[in-house]
Amino acid sequence: MKRTSKENAQSARKISRRALFLGGSQLAFAGMLGARMHYLQVDQADEFRVLADENRIKDRVIPPVRGRIFDRNGQVIADNEPTYRVSIVREEAGDVEDAIAKLSRLIHLEQDDIDRAVSEMETTPSFLPVTIADRISWEAFSRVNANAPALPGVLPEKGLSRIYPQYERYAHIAGYVGKVSAKDLERYETPPAVLKIPRFQFGKVGVEALFEEQLRGAAGTKRVEVNSSGREMREIGRREGNSGADIQLSCDSDLQDYVQARLGDESASAIVMDVTNGDVLAIASAPSYDPNKFVRGISSPDYALLRDNDHRPLASKAVQDAFPPGSTFKMLSALAGLHEGIIYPESTAYCAGHLEISGREFGCWKRSGHGRLDMVGSLRESCDVYYYELAQKVGIENIANMARRFGLGESPDIPMSAVSSGLIPDKAWKRRRHGQEWLVGDSVNASIGQGFVLASPLQLAIMAARLATGKTVTPRLVKSVNGVETPSGGGEDIGVAPAHLDVIRQGMFEVSNSRKGSAYRARIIADGYRLSGKTGTAQVVNRITKCTDPWEVRDHAFFVCFAPHDNPKIAVAIAVEHGCSGSGTAAPIARDVVLQALYGKTPPLEAYPAKDREEIEERQKDIEQKMRLGSGHQDQRA
Repeated sequence: MKRTSKENAQSARKISRRALFLGGSQLAFAGMLGARMHYLQVDQADEFRVLADENRIKDRVIPPVRGRIFDRNGQVIADNEPTYRVSIVREEAGDVEDAIAKLSRLIHLEQDDIDRAVSEMETTPSFLPVTIADRISWEAFSRVNANAPALPGVLPEKGLSRIYPQYERYAHIAGYVGKVSAKDLERYETPPAVLKIPRFQFGKVGVEALFEEQLRGAAGTKRVEVNSSGREMREIGRREGNSGADIQLSCDSDLQDYVQARLGDESASAIVMDVTNGDVLAIASAPSYDPNKFVRGISSPDYALLRDNDHRPLASKAVQDAFPPGSTFKMLSALAGLHEGIIYPESTAYCAGHLEISGREFGCWKRSGHGRLDMVGSLRESCDVYYYELAQKVGIENIANMARRFGLGESPDIPMSAVSSGLIPDKAWKRRRHGQEWLVGDSVNASIGQGFVLASPLQLAIMAARLATGKTVTPRLVKSVNGVETPSGGGEDIGVAPAHLDVIRQGMFEVSNSRKGSAYRARIIADGYRLSGKTGTAQVVNRITKCTDPWEVRDHAFFVCFAPHDNPKIAVAIAVEHGCSGSGTAAPIARDVVLQALYGKTPPLEAYPAKDREEIEERQKDIEQKMRLGSGHQDQRA
């Protein structure tokens, strides 16, 4: 049917409206698109340019060079050595098995290392290197480099690793480093990026651990261009980091070596302190171990040998162990009585070999008794009964207060691991710890360094230094950090009357220099080198034992001293686990250590009593041989 003109006009108007609406919509959309493009390409151009660069350019962490550790004379204790390793990049190697076969014709590969590397490649992005041989020799490293064109994907790499050139000497002091563990990362709220570098070395124990931040230094960064899969294409820029701080210890390596050798096969420890400034000149624990094995990853059999050894080579005995100090504690009991004005130097007690208190018999080490003794005599002959009577008059609170004044019962501030605070008990402690009241018998036991009293060998050395000087000497193990001297440990006046200290010093002098002294057999006869000391023996089991009994039930042996008597320079503490006798075992070690420290070399035989010189000469030769073998062993391994 033919449409009328009116209908045609209406239809045209509809089409025009639709066209206008459609065109307007298209124009609006195009305008919005243009505006958005202008916003993205012009207004936000800088922001998106940065985002694009972040996808293309990455920052990589450069590990810093770890600071070194030296002794007081500049001998290296902890150093960094170049290490060589070979890695494989799976993406570039293609046939990994073929690459490993070619590499094995150039260098020796352990099957365990091959298996580990192959397993690691399965979980590692193909463009990242996986180490297949670590700590290879320079010759092997050179062979791989020379054949690099024929070894696609094989990457020879050079790095730095910790080494301890003095090996066993400083194992318990410097400690060692190892791979960063999850436990190490827990120390930080936000772990530094450098700690996430594969095989990055982190301080585990000792100075290495406690000065980790200073030794580590500050990491550097490099900017690299990466492709879409994250593989590095080229380096764009670099900012070098800062090497870690060098640390100088107060120890003297020659003396440290001697002390370690003198302790020999004993389970023992020794400390030598400079009483003028607190410098720890030597602090040894025997037996020791090689920390380099832990850096490289100690084997299970090697670790088992250390762990299962009844002499506990892994323990830092000088600071970690806390024993009943035995009679080395008697000086503090005597000082407590003098300080409070309860007893006097001339106060005497009669020793019949035992004393009955509250229906219980407390025996003296000398069963026949010492007779009547004054304070100096009680120290000289180490009479127990004198201190049983003293304890009942003076009381535990006064004894405990004096002990704390001389450094016992508190953890020494020294950068070593597992430092013990020992224990100085009192009435409140027993109520809190055991829910019981303090007894007279507790005071009696404490007065001779038994019962609840515990002290570490380092604390006993501090005590000896304070007795020698009358000052609050504190140990200083770190002498300087990056050349900046650390504060002296010389201390202030200890607050005890000099006359009272003189009485104690006289008693200690007679211990080693009077014929009745408990350490007279281990005396020094050279003028200007005579020592003042005190023996100590602490029971391990609740019965009298002999030196022929099984090792594990024998008494512990101690000796503390300072020297020279007239002008104290050093304090020494010796502890021999299950050593049987303070006078027979610990005192001779202390005498040798004192002379070695004061002379700075092997002392002349004339410093010893004539009857002992033949035995001393043989021992000196044996120790010198041990020290030479140790040095040669180190040179060979280095």
